[in-house]
Amino acid sequence: MCAQRIVVGLSGGVDSAVSAWLLKQQGHEVVGLFMKNWEGDDDDAYCSANVDFVDAAAVADVIGIEIEHVNFAAEYRERVFAEFLREYQAGRTPNPDVLCNAEIKFKAFLDHALRLGAEAIATGHYARVRPRDGRFELLKGLDPLKDQSYFLHRLNQAQLSRTRFPVGELPKTEVRRLAAEIGLPNAQKKDSTGICFIGERPFREFLNRWLNHEPGPIRDERGRTLGRHVGLSFYTLGQRQGLGIGGVKERGAARGSAEHAPWYVAGKDLQRNVLQVVQGHDHPALQSRALRADDCSWVAGAPPAPGRYAAKSRYRQADAACRLQAAAGGFRLDFDAPQWAVTPGQSAVLYDGEVCLGGGVIQSAEPWSPANTTSQTGQPVHQ
Repeated sequence: MCAQRIVVGLSGGVDSAVSAWLLKQQGHEVVGLFMKNWEGDDDDAYCSANVDFVDAAAVADVIGIEIEHVNFAAEYRERVFAEFLREYQAGRTPNPDVLCNAEIKFKAFLDHALRLGAEAIATGHYARVRPRDGRFELLKGLDPLKDQSYFLHRLNQAQLSRTRFPVGELPKTEVRRLAAEIGLPNAQKKDSTGICFIGERPFREFLNRWLNHEPGPIRDERGRTLGRHVGLSFYTLGQRQGLGIGGVKERGAARGSAEHAPWYVAGKDLQRNVLQVVQGHDHPALQSRALRADDCSWVAGAPPAPGRYAAKSRYRQADAACRLQAAAGGFRLDFDAPQWAVTPGQSAVLYDGEVCLGGGVIQSAEPWSPANTTSQTGQPVHQ
């Protein structure tokens, strides 16, 4: 590949730092760019933007590249944060990192890089891009524990054609080893686990500043009131922690019985402002046989043909065998095995082997029941 001018998104983390170093080793003209996507909390103990920029600048100095600091906070609030709040207010659980990648890191950032004369951009994501038959495929990162294609599934052909993922071919252990060998100052820096604009702060504390909330009852499937919730927006399906309720003990129930099993959020009744809970991780109310999704985005620019694929309905989930069907405004996935806590607002992402095809936003899920014992292939399903 000919040498190119490539702008690398330097986040202050080790993955983007090694990405920049790898590209320079390949002979490219590399420029670092630090994106600031959130304002208003610069002095907050939970905000790491200032520390991250110092780390990014130190990395640029060691590698020997220029770095620019760019503020995309206005674009972030308009394109990502406003939608994030709308979804929570509607009782769904959005994934802002998916929208941030599509709208900020690979749109606002890409546009800015092109104005700087770049021919391509690069980030430290664990994913790969493969040219094929005049088009570009989005592939999983080779490290299965770090693959981030789920968060990148809304990228289109124009974006992928100008994107490089240098660490997508490497395991994380090798990235750490390279960083130490190079002498990068952030070689041992911990990976960020917080949402980009929230950081590591308590999530409920943050949402409380932005969302209207009305307390209401927490009820089980028998209609018993077990406690009070602080507002439906603060809970997500499958949630166990933070409910503030213990087991309901029935007379004569033995210790270790289902009556002592932990409680999980199983639904939200927005009209009655009721948080619905069930006991036990494997309760049928937490299992789904199918989902419907809309607001679709397909990497190839068009939906794949109906048929057999694999899908993830949440990040860090194993690929689940399913059948894809077209549905009004989107698609439907019927799974071979029950899927746990399928959550409206999250993304359903489709795969064909290592190729990420795209996906959509989950709107609803169908419960799994004993009657649903046959898969779409006609084979028995063992629960």
